[in-house]
Amino acid sequence: MKFRSVIAGCGSYLPERILTNDELSTKVETTDEWIASRTGIRQRHIAAEGELTSDLAYQAALKALEHAGKTADDLDMVILGTTTPDQTFPATATRVQAMLGMTRGIAFDLQAVCSGFIFSLSVADNFIRTGQAKTVLVIGAETFSRILDWEDRTTCVLFGDGAGAVILEAADTSGVDGEGERGILSTHLHSDGRFNDILYVDGGPSSTQTVGRVHMAGREVFRHAVVNLAGVVDEALTANGLSRTDIDWLVPHQANKRILDGTARKLGLAEDHVVVTVDRHANTSAASIPLALDEAVRDGRIRPGQLVLMEAMGGGLTWGAALVRW
Repeated sequence: MKFRSVIAGCGSYLPERILTNDELSTKVETTDEWIASRTGIRQRHIAAEGELTSDLAYQAALKALEHAGKTADDLDMVILGTTTPDQTFPATATRVQAMLGMTRGIAFDLQAVCSGFIFSLSVADNFIRTGQAKTVLVIGAETFSRILDWEDRTTCVLFGDGAGAVILEAADTSGVDGEGERGILSTHLHSDGRFNDILYVDGGPSSTQTVGRVHMAGREVFRHAVVNLAGVVDEALTANGLSRTDIDWLVPHQANKRILDGTARKLGLAEDHVVVTVDRHANTSAASIPLALDEAVRDGRIRPGQLVLMEAMGGGLTWGAALVRW
């Protein structure tokens, strides 16, 4: 039998609290115009006091399970992409596993910063392809507001909190070829540790025993993002014998509208074929792609048979893409 991972359902969750640019401008030296013109961001959601990454992940997971018509008893595995775990250990995924009432299978976290969802999707896909799992819950969840320096206007304006999730299900695609082959066609992952210092948090249990705060060299990140993302998109298309014109929807990591526009231009892709939520969600790191995906699926933009390309780049540097026939 030949197995492929099909996305059976998706879900998302955003904290109730909305922090607008205008409100942020009362806390740090900035303006709505300054933020929006440089990033495309108008607002972001902020987790409430005591609201943890596991809480956001759990709510997104419930919606994904409902959308897929599944229960926790159907799950073999939970993979949580996050940079902001509840604790140093154990994995926040195990807390979500317990919250769901899932008493079998395995659960673990994966850390690839903003690429975390793509990396997690790839790991889950490989477990399904090898027959080691049949149904996997993949989550991207972050409380990034907890690691921001709220006095640094170059970083604090960029990020928000949220969670998104998908249910991957094994489908037997033996004898099915071409456009009839639904699901994840391929995933492509990269990292280059030489660029650690352009995007990082200055803390950790091994070094400073502190949580630390985000530091970023914005121009350098932008330069690498446009080149690396366009490259990995072409890599995914070439691997499947497809061209840029075959893409129906690009669902990118929502880092910055300028990066989204730059990537779209480099790919020759029209703006109305790019799912954009950065204006309302800001950069939610590993949560941004599943949040955007869930929105586009539920409002009917993404339809069965369409080719959907997801891509992201994050600290590390890490970057990757996943090509899906919906």
